[in-house]
Amino acid sequence: MDVPAKLAARARLLDTGHGRKTDDVDAASVAVVAVRNAGLRQVARDDYTAVLRLLADRRDDLNEERRRTVNRLHVLLRDLHPGGAARSLSADRAAALLARIRPGDAVALERKLMARELLTDLRRLDEALRRNRKRCAEAVASGTRLTELFGVSEVLAAKIIGHTGDVTRFPTSNHYGSYTGTAPIETSSGDVRRHRLNRGGNRSLNNALHLIARTQLNHDTAGRRHYRRKLAEHKTETEAFRSVKRHLANVIYRRLRHDQRLPALPGLT
Repeated sequence: MDVPAKLAARARLLDTGHGRKTDDVDAASVAVVAVRNAGLRQVARDDYTAVLRLLADRRDDLNEERRRTVNRLHVLLRDLHPGGAARSLSADRAAALLARIRPGDAVALERKLMARELLTDLRRLDEALRRNRKRCAEAVASGTRLTELFGVSEVLAAKIIGHTGDVTRFPTSNHYGSYTGTAPIETSSGDVRRHRLNRGGNRSLNNALHLIARTQLNHDTAGRRHYRRKLAEHKTETEAFRSVKRHLANVIYRRLRHDQRLPALPGLT
C-alpha cells in the first residue's frame, strides 16, 4: 500500500516514547496507518504520466537556465553597448548586436568573448526547449481532451497530466482542488465565515492553472465571463481570479477523469 509520509508521521507522534524517527518506529507507524486507513492506494508501477512529468520538469529547468543566461548576457551587453539591449532578447538579436561592437580595450574584448560564450549557451537552450516542446506535443497528440480547453498548450497539458498522475486517486474534484492549491482554506470563527489563500498543494499544477486563467482573462472566454460575474457579486479582483482558478481545476479534473477511459497515449506504454 502507498502510505503517505504525512500520515505515518502523525501516527508516530501519537505513539508513546521519544517520537524520534528510526527505521523500526517508522515501519511500525507505516503499518498502523496501512491497517487502519481503508482509503490508501495500492502501489503500482510508473506509467506514462511519469514520462510527462519528467518532460515538464525538464522544461522548467531549461526555462530557468535560459532566464539566467539571458540576464548575464544583458549585463555584458549593457557595458559593451550604449543603452544595452532590448528586454525581449533573442539569440539572433544578441548576435546582430555583438557583430556591430568593436572592443576598444582588453576589458571590452573579454566582455565580448564572454558574451559570445553565453550566446552559444542561449542557442543550445533554445534548441533543447524546441525539442522538449516537440516531445510534449507528440506525447499528448491524442488521448487527452485537455488541449481543447482554451489556454492549454501541449506543454501545459504534459505538466498537468504528469503532476496529477493517476487522477482516480482523487475521489472528488474538491480533493483535486486541494491538491492543486486552488481550494481556499476555511478560517471561520463563530458567525463570521471567511477563507484564506491555500499556499500548499502542488505548486507546479497551481502555476499551470495560473497561466491558463491569465490567458482566458485576456480573451472572450468562459473564464473571463466567470471572472466578471464574480466581480458583479462584489468580490475583489484577487478573489475573482482565485475563483477562476478553482473553476478551472474542476474542469480539468472532469476532463482527466474522461481521459482515463481512453486508450493509453501512443509511444508511452
